Amino acid sequence: MLIPDTATDLLTAVASIIGNEALLSGDSAASFYADKRGRYSGNALAVVFPSDTRQVAEMVKLCAANQISIVPQGGNTSLCGGSVPLAEGRQIVLNLSRMKRIRVVDPVNYTMTVEAGCTLADVRAAAEQNNRLFPLELTAILNYCEIGGNLSTNAGGNGVLRYGNARDLVLGLEVVLPDGRIWNGLRALRKDNSGYDLKHLFIGSEGTLGIITAAVLKLFPRPQSNATACVAITDSAVAVRLLAHIRATCGDTLSAFEIISRSCLDIVFRHIPETSEPFAKKYGYYLLIQSSDVLPRPLDVALRDAIQSFGAGIPEFDITTNAVTAENWWKLRQNISDAQKREGISIKHDISVPVSRVAEFIERADGALHAAFPGIRIVAFGHMGDGNIHYNVSMTDAEHNKSFIAQQESAVNKLVYTVVREFNGSISAEHGMGQLKRETIRDYKEPLELELMRSIKQALDPQRLMNPGKVL
Repeated sequence: MLIPDTATDLLTAVASIIGNEALLSGDSAASFYADKRGRYSGNALAVVFPSDTRQVAEMVKLCAANQISIVPQGGNTSLCGGSVPLAEGRQIVLNLSRMKRIRVVDPVNYTMTVEAGCTLADVRAAAEQNNRLFPLELTAILNYCEIGGNLSTNAGGNGVLRYGNARDLVLGLEVVLPDGRIWNGLRALRKDNSGYDLKHLFIGSEGTLGIITAAVLKLFPRPQSNATACVAITDSAVAVRLLAHIRATCGDTLSAFEIISRSCLDIVFRHIPETSEPFAKKYGYYLLIQSSDVLPRPLDVALRDAIQSFGAGIPEFDITTNAVTAENWWKLRQNISDAQKREGISIKHDISVPVSRVAEFIERADGALHAAFPGIRIVAFGHMGDGNIHYNVSMTDAEHNKSFIAQQESAVNKLVYTVVREFNGSISAEHGMGQLKRETIRDYKEPLELELMRSIKQALDPQRLMNPGKVL
């Protein structure tokens, strides 16, 4: 429906679709225009909170008819500015948080159908109530991030080693297309070889091709036994070899393998209360390793045997089946980002390389950066098990750090991404592109890949109204 080109008339038309109580504008909407990191903020005509898929579709039709861009938003936990509006342009933020119904849980089929606004914590809890597991694990933001955003960014987390990314945990989608039509692809099928697998166009597209409103998710048997190891290692190369060794000896019980550099722990201990050194002596790198199984059996024995049989490079380690002890170790990993934020801004990288080359990447990137910028601090941690390392750079002095980042961010990125490219890696492993890497990607994707991506965007969103300024 066409409306007069005034803000008042627009808001009246919006309210007629979703109700006045589901509409924010002016100062009351400001918090929805800034990202979690405080790096990006923009402006919009309003924030709208549809309660069902029909309202989403009607809102999209209204915006399409009046050339108003749409910024889909969930929990707004994006680290790349993907869920906030640009600084200029006629935009509406379409927040899906009211769409939080769990429509169906089918424990026999090992599936559940949920709406996009369900928090990841609620999805995991619903699975657990049915003695099942939904394995996507983003512990630091579990209560805030929403499944629609998890899927639109193809989120990763600690469990990717065993269960895969968000993309691997979806069987079907419901999507509102850029013209307001609803594609119902909510099929709970493991096998469907009847043409193009359209759901994968929308997973990882960050809302630039359509709005995910519901999904059929895969469930798994719920683990009945767990063992966690905290391992000190002499260098990152040990981690690469140990991972291969434990996979060969413990098989599919291995569910997480995280690496933490010493600099991470130093920051955590400064800012996060009730955290402590895992060992009496300090080491350069640490590993957190988790093994789990659906059978109630002592996994600590097999994990201990695997580590003890490895050889040199492990000065200390400990293993526990006690949930409290394990949780205290995991606090060290889960609070790194929060502690680093309190320390000040940093130049963040979310990269991936082949697992076998993680140590080479760290060595090469560390060497290049220390040579170019004496005195820098490198905070490296992440999902060693799938080759995804969070590699963050800053100066320890706060005032010096501000000027360093303002002047050298581009140069730092170029050094890091050059090493990533040499190892045929990716400059965005699990956080998406958003606004942060929209321009950078041009230098690290093949021209044909970018051409194909633009062609898909043009085919589905010819008016370019869906989440403008993100990804491409």
